[in-house]
Amino acid sequence: MLRPRIIPCLLVQGGGLVKTVKFASPKYVGDPINAVRIFNEKEVDELMVLDIDATAQGREPDYRLIADLAAECRMPLSYGGGVTSVEQIQRIVGLGVEKVALSASAVANPGLIEQAAARVGRQSIVAVLDVRASADGRYEVFTHNGSRRTGQAPAELARRLEALGAGEIVVNSIDRDGTMSGYDLKLARQVREAISVPMTVLGGAGNLDDIAALIREFGIVGAAAGSLFVFKGVYRAVLINYPPRSTKDERVAEALRRR
Repeated sequence: MLRPRIIPCLLVQGGGLVKTVKFASPKYVGDPINAVRIFNEKEVDELMVLDIDATAQGREPDYRLIADLAAECRMPLSYGGGVTSVEQIQRIVGLGVEKVALSASAVANPGLIEQAAARVGRQSIVAVLDVRASADGRYEVFTHNGSRRTGQAPAELARRLEALGAGEIVVNSIDRDGTMSGYDLKLARQVREAISVPMTVLGGAGNLDDIAALIREFGIVGAAAGSLFVFKGVYRAVLINYPPRSTKDERVAEALRRR
């Protein structure tokens, strides 16, 4: 049975765990393997790991790190960063990763989605759309850590990528990244209305109320967050955290009742 998922998103740079604000000013917050061990103990629903430099630097995924993460991880794992070919996707899935996330490569070569879905199954293919709003409120997908414009609207692109075989769409708000100011529900609504596959929303979650608001709005949705699960308190002290299962399940159930 499908249910809402609450998903820590870990950003990796140079083998270390970092956190950004609006895709800039990465702050080192620890070791990704240690974070995975802590999340194992906290029984998280799913884990997303994104290498934020691989595509920008034009290099392949770090297979050793991926293998170490997959070996340690006791929950479903999604990995993205530097993936440009079906062969790479097969290799990553072969290492024990359940989902492979594509961003810049999906925009530059949409056929990769179709080829990959045919090879490993659409349930393993995730399209990540990094989105920024313009001054007039229009949304546009960006790639390469938010440095390259695509000229494409997220809802339309999400619809095309789903048709090609993407089994999940991740909507990531660049403007909300690291701000802990709440999800961009307007952006999420535009994409949700365009697709029928599972959707995960990333960027802006600052507390469990933000996650509850997302679930009340969309029901069965992935609520992903970075800062919420690596910082604690008003001074943003580094502390890997996740709500206890009883608290999480209670808040999710309440949000669904209030839809």
